[in-house]
Amino acid sequence: MLSAIVSLTLLGAVLGLGLGIAARQFAVEVDPLIGDLEAMMPGSNCGQCGQPGCAGAARAIAARRVAVTCCPPGGKALAAALATKLGIQLDLTAVVDEGPKLAMVSEEICIGCCRCLKVCPTDAIVGAAKQIHNVIREACTGCGNCVEHCPTEAVTMKPVPVTLQHWVWPKPVLAESPVTV
Repeated sequence: MLSAIVSLTLLGAVLGLGLGIAARQFAVEVDPLIGDLEAMMPGSNCGQCGQPGCAGAARAIAARRVAVTCCPPGGKALAAALATKLGIQLDLTAVVDEGPKLAMVSEEICIGCCRCLKVCPTDAIVGAAKQIHNVIREACTGCGNCVEHCPTEAVTMKPVPVTLQHWVWPKPVLAESPVTV
């Protein structure tokens, strides 16, 4: 019994040391700008931007392959922050910020085809074949993939209901103050 414990301990130590050396030897340099941009992204990995998740979007934005306004969940605030980080000028008049939305399934229309379930990137839609589907609100990122694939238009995007958990104090409007000389 003691020999088994000693041999497994030595084996673990040697393999751990080998992995540590390999990690340093084969380390890949990552552009710190990409890491900063990825940290700013919402992290929902919804794919609305056309990139494979938020990490792919950060790489594409850093390489200037896509615009900083490509992330719908981030809205105008993220686009402005990304433009400031990259030092580019940005016109936000064309960006529509509708606020957060959630997918909702109309039970009267749902036929249980599972098309929406298969395209949901966060597995927020639950159900089975020929059964009514439902959306888990906490898991829904509001990407809208399910709406595009529903043949009966049973899935729609609704604004997040205002509750104590989702209520946000509206930003105050700056009043013009009289100029004093």
